[in-house]
Amino acid sequence: MTRFITRRIGAALLLLVGSVLVTFGLTAILPGDAATARLSEQAASDPEIVAAMRAELGLDQPLYKQFLIYLGNLVQGDLGDSVQSGNPVLEDLGQFGPASAELALTAMIIALIVGGGLGVLSALRANGVIDNVLRALSLGGVSVPLFWLALIATSVFATQLRWFPSSGRLDAGAYAPDTVTGFYTIDSLLAGDIAMFGEAIRHLVLPAIVLAAPMIGLLLRFTRTTVLEVLSQEYVRAAEAKGLRRSRVIGGHVLRGALVPLITVIGTAFASLLAGTVLVEQIFVWPGIGSYAYRAASNLDLTAIVGVTLFVSVIYITVNLVTDILYGIIDPRIRYAS
Repeated sequence: MTRFITRRIGAALLLLVGSVLVTFGLTAILPGDAATARLSEQAASDPEIVAAMRAELGLDQPLYKQFLIYLGNLVQGDLGDSVQSGNPVLEDLGQFGPASAELALTAMIIALIVGGGLGVLSALRANGVIDNVLRALSLGGVSVPLFWLALIATSVFATQLRWFPSSGRLDAGAYAPDTVTGFYTIDSLLAGDIAMFGEAIRHLVLPAIVLAAPMIGLLLRFTRTTVLEVLSQEYVRAAEAKGLRRSRVIGGHVLRGALVPLITVIGTAFASLLAGTVLVEQIFVWPGIGSYAYRAASNLDLTAIVGVTLFVSVIYITVNLVTDILYGIIDPRIRYAS
């Protein structure tokens, strides 16, 4: 098992180096100049000042030297300074990252419980009325545009019914809890402030459900298909022939057999959720990485764009690494085959 995990970590590190190389290469061909972006409009019109700034940033060096300098800074945890905020990008990511992670994790939990549960129910009622209704709903969940769903949810549940707030992580004027994890729900509980915990949950509900909706449809359909395949396996039929209770067959054999392929989808789904937060955070004024990335792109803040891209790449690679290791733990055949 140790060898299996070591090889997977080595492959993940190689992938990370490749993503750094590709990200840096793409920023080199993007329009815009990091030197002029840091200067005022008057200073940017002076060629000497621009040349001095380019020399200060190392932009007058050959591209391979710029990459080596960037890689050296990256190893030391220096992602450069953001033009829009004036802060180190790493500091900005630490400030905005927990908000996105809290939103994505909440959406993932909702998608797993609702999508997975309804997928199992749909498979157990295959070709019946419940199955047909659930399959239609899953198709709608996957097909509905995220921005349209967000606008409808905001209009109905925030504006008309006033059940949930439509923006922010807390009510206007409320102070954030002392930062421990950056998750307001957890930090408010650690502070013993139940009222703030409820407020944080209320603010999470609408954006999390909107973000989870496409994933619910995807997980429902995939879980249904996987469970139906496992139900047709010989060992499941043998278990039923032995007279085991239906609930025991489902819990002990079917769900366990369906778990490995489901982990693949769950890992990919979580990474997609993080990418989907860009749109949802804009609509719900959620102060996360998505909003930060949008402002960085609007202001041609290349340093921040590269930082966000690397941050998302690290999340993707980490999720895939955890998924691979879980494969080996759940199914030893994969471990031995590799």
